[in-house]
Amino acid sequence: MRVLATLVLAIAVLCGLVTVTAAQPALAQIAPTHMATELIAERAVAAPGQTIQLAVSMKPDKGWHGYWLNGGDAGFAMQFKWALPAGAKVAEPRYPVPQTLLINGLMNHVYEHDYALLVAFTLPASAHEGDTLAISAEADWLVCTEEICVPEHGRLATTVRVGPPAPRDARFDGWLAKLPAPLPETVHFATQAKTLRLAIPIPAALDLGAPHLFVRTDGVTAYAAPQRFWRKGDLLLAELGRPAGAPGDGPGRIDAVLRYGSGEGLQIKATPGAVASGGTPLVGTALAFDLAAFLGVLGGALLGGLILNIMPCVFPILSLKALSLAQANAAPGKARADGLAYTAGVILACLALGGTMLALRAAGNEIGWAFQLQEPLVIAALLALAVAITANFAGLFELPSLGGNGGSAGRIGERGAFGTGLLAAFVATPCTGPFMAAAMGAALILPPLLALTVFAALGLGLALPFLALGFSPALRRLLPRPGPWMERFRKAMALPMALTALALLWLAWRLGGAGFAIACGAIAMGLVAVLAMIGRAQHGGVSATSRAAPALAGLALVGAVLLPQVAGAPPAAAAADLLGAKPFSLAALTAARASGRPVFVYFTADWCLTCKVNEAAAIDRESTRDAFAKANVQVLRGDWTTRDPVITRVLETHGAAGVPLYLWYTPGSAEATILPQVLTPALLEATARKG
Repeated sequence: MRVLATLVLAIAVLCGLVTVTAAQPALAQIAPTHMATELIAERAVAAPGQTIQLAVSMKPDKGWHGYWLNGGDAGFAMQFKWALPAGAKVAEPRYPVPQTLLINGLMNHVYEHDYALLVAFTLPASAHEGDTLAISAEADWLVCTEEICVPEHGRLATTVRVGPPAPRDARFDGWLAKLPAPLPETVHFATQAKTLRLAIPIPAALDLGAPHLFVRTDGVTAYAAPQRFWRKGDLLLAELGRPAGAPGDGPGRIDAVLRYGSGEGLQIKATPGAVASGGTPLVGTALAFDLAAFLGVLGGALLGGLILNIMPCVFPILSLKALSLAQANAAPGKARADGLAYTAGVILACLALGGTMLALRAAGNEIGWAFQLQEPLVIAALLALAVAITANFAGLFELPSLGGNGGSAGRIGERGAFGTGLLAAFVATPCTGPFMAAAMGAALILPPLLALTVFAALGLGLALPFLALGFSPALRRLLPRPGPWMERFRKAMALPMALTALALLWLAWRLGGAGFAIACGAIAMGLVAVLAMIGRAQHGGVSATSRAAPALAGLALVGAVLLPQVAGAPPAAAAADLLGAKPFSLAALTAARASGRPVFVYFTADWCLTCKVNEAAAIDRESTRDAFAKANVQVLRGDWTTRDPVITRVLETHGAAGVPLYLWYTPGSAEATILPQVLTPALLEATARKG
């Protein structure tokens, strides 16, 4: 059947091409077509030798579909004949995750919606600035309905100028997000008489939905045969039917894409090897809800939120809010109301942030937890907030909801507590703590309602200390008695907030360049001046609203107009660390693992406090360097400070939604060992000794 279908389609294509040649010039496109095509460059301007992406945008008419790299029982992949400038190169096209379409017993691997193929294009190293490079391709593709198929042909063309790299076309974020994520772990398969079994390392917490394996290698599987799946710990076991007459020994390698969840995919390269038996069947190809695992995720989120309270960006706010509660000598009912209002504010902020992230991911954006910290304008807003809180703590002006002098501290109310909860959750975003990455990673693969429950648990953990104070008179009695020392304590808490502001200013430089950081610093100084004016008016018993409001609005307007204009490319990455780490890439990881050496991969970001603590305390240490050198360990460093779809996918593959993530590859092992989020030199040295 497969051979017959291919022969019929080949004849159809030949006839179609003859028709095109006879009816129109060779470079023309059949009119009308049922698939609109366009060649789009990722950047309009790129540097000599730089590699950028080209997108082949495919838009089928309603009711029509295009085909994946292996069309299944019918159909074929898009064919290209490229015309490139001298010295330029293109790679093999990368296809998004396909979908299944069963027609009259024939399985088709198709796209019934708009999609794009991505092709890596490398500019000639000898190109000169100002040159315009013409890129074109003669393309053939098949477009079908459930009744008929039409072979189509067209000429695709675009240009790229040579010069300083221009900004990326934003559409590529969505197209990249549709590609299957490479699975770094080794996949094994075993060939049997009538079936092919695969063992795929995938975290047990990953919600697979109704998975399907699209096998690229032709003639290996019966495409329309039912696929069966089992779960065995962190392994997904798959059984696929083999076609009649297939060789008994099977192929030497299998390339495939595993589609799961709501259309996500993993790119798999499998080699012959042992495949476990047993496991829990995926009933109806759907993974049963694991209550125990979900409760573990909720516990991790709760604990991660609780730990955030000791971070330098949260602790000052929490401590002053708690002391203001004691200073106000609130009645038990009042204290409980404040605790509930504060908790509601924190949880609402966490739900809003988590919901926004889930919505952006559903729209095709390749992002993870703390995605907002990869945006320069968000860092500018956090910097302004940190500066305002620092000024308040230093006594420059009063903000009653945070607690202040004796007069303001007594005016605690539910609205103030609710606002403080929102504020605490928002300023906590530059901080990530232990246990959070795994919990947030699980949230990304859970159904939306369960995912939002995880974000609510994170907020509850963050709010728990103040909530406990509100409901426990015994805890409130443990707080120090009010007195003049509270004002001194408040001013002392200005120091960690000021350090947070300086860290955000440095991060503004890392994300947006020197000009952006200078502009942020100038706006922050202007904000301090306005707040000082408000403070003088408050001390004099005069309202400063009439003058302060226009000044604050003016600063906000200047920031909104100026900052996007001055934000530039991030500065070059810092020099190699003490371990001599190389930048992470999938190619670098593959080469390192192939070398037979142990491989340590760590994913970090400049805004990740836990990452920086681990690097200072455990990674960038001479004892670690010596142990790694003795064991001949290869170190790779993945920097997630700015958005990186490849790193995002690697994080997701290992069940993490954010950094830090530490992976250890033992020579010859099929998969990575995930190290704890809190590292010690002893742990790394012991791991190196084991190899």
